[in-house]
Amino acid sequence: MDLPHTFNLPDNPIIVFDGECVLCSRFFHFVLKHDKSQQFRFIIAQSDLGEGLYQSLNLPTDDYETNLVIVRGQVFQKADAFAAVMRELGGPWRIFALILHVPHWLKNPLYSRIARNRYRIWGRHDQCMMPDDALRSRFLDGGLND
Repeated sequence: MDLPHTFNLPDNPIIVFDGECVLCSRFFHFVLKHDKSQQFRFIIAQSDLGEGLYQSLNLPTDDYETNLVIVRGQVFQKADAFAAVMRELGGPWRIFALILHVPHWLKNPLYSRIARNRYRIWGRHDQCMMPDDALRSRFLDGGLND
């Protein structure tokens, strides 16, 4: 799926994630640790920009069950989003990009089951994650709600 042209986003790979989800936040920290070139940019789904992206893709904005990953204007969701991040990280992580070739009927039900139960299994932050000053420059929305 391509990103609507109404958004003027940088060419960097972008991860849009649920800032209240503990599992999503752990994935965010994993990417930070392994993104040695600091290529990834981030948007918290609950921010104005994040909500706008979900709305433009006709995705619900009351429950962010899928992270979005945008690479060169192409939007990835669910298991494909994870695979796209791994491909962009490179190195040994590229092996997980093979998920892109698994049929959706096989990979997405598993992803959806985990996503539906993510708060129950891993927990939920009381409020959205707020990046510190060192990370704020990597957030396209400043990491804050407007």
